[in-house]
Amino acid sequence: MSLPDQAEAVAAGVDRFPPRRLMTREHAERLSREILELKRELNAIILAHNYQVPEIQDVADFVGDSLGLSQQAARTGADVIVFCGVHFMAETAKILNPNKLVVLPDKDAGCSLEESCPADKLRELQKTNPNYHTIAYINCSAEVKALSDVICTSGNAVKIVEAAPKDNDLLFVPDENLGAWVMEQTGRPMTLWRGNCYAHVEFRRESLLRLRESFPEAKVVVHPESLREVRDLADAVCSTEKMITYCKTSAAKQFVIVTESGIIHRMQKECPGKQFICAPTFDVMRMPTDNCRCSECRFMKLNTLEKLRDCMKRLAPRIELPEDILQRARLPIERMLEISAR
Repeated sequence: MSLPDQAEAVAAGVDRFPPRRLMTREHAERLSREILELKRELNAIILAHNYQVPEIQDVADFVGDSLGLSQQAARTGADVIVFCGVHFMAETAKILNPNKLVVLPDKDAGCSLEESCPADKLRELQKTNPNYHTIAYINCSAEVKALSDVICTSGNAVKIVEAAPKDNDLLFVPDENLGAWVMEQTGRPMTLWRGNCYAHVEFRRESLLRLRESFPEAKVVVHPESLREVRDLADAVCSTEKMITYCKTSAAKQFVIVTESGIIHRMQKECPGKQFICAPTFDVMRMPTDNCRCSECRFMKLNTLEKLRDCMKRLAPRIELPEDILQRARLPIERMLEISAR
């Protein structure tokens, strides 16, 4: 049975992403004050992914990557979790906090990688090999998590794979590029699901080589969801959180950042005096955009400050999951957190 090739899933429905409206500083400040007051009234915590727009990052209690957000969700004492990210991330928070209210600013903030791996297709593949040990990248649905043995993030994937049983056949879903990079690091053979993140496969070797000519002293920092032709040019391949640590500790003053451009805001705040250059992209759904110096995830950018304020006022959209999914999906996430803490 051939692996399902769902990489083009995001190509359908590009028109559902409206252009983002600019807002004045005064409007942003007023909305931020409303949000902070609502947070106090609700005893809420605001979690934001590194790819969120700057104004959302600035009102969040915690900004981080998938692993850090999962850890914060697991230990929060708040009554309400406001998750500024995409749907699977808010689901993870709900799985770890089944008795808490979890809201997401925009219910349509999904993920092309999540869409590439439907639970029913994964179940069919698993039936072909009872010896599969399924490692699911956290960028997947709750249903896929419930079918998995352990979850991983880009920050801990190597550690999770190294801890996997030696006598099992490893199945890694859904990101084939992250999976390939992990195989390079660990030497563990794995069957890879054929999925990818559309925002990360826009980066191309030729465009990055041209940029390096313009910034020869810059360190190239690449997310492992990128293509191998791009990873091979990197000074460092790492998760978003490890990217920030690398840039903080490196003596270099210039960095070419090969991931979603939302992270630049946090990098500039935490690494003053250093220059960050967004890698040029090749838009697989339109035309080459070599003059563009950014890559934006259209799903992540669906969340806005207005939607954040409104979801806290209405306590909706809410994340709700069936009890059996909550219970079965929780086990592989807890297994991940336990291995990560070792």
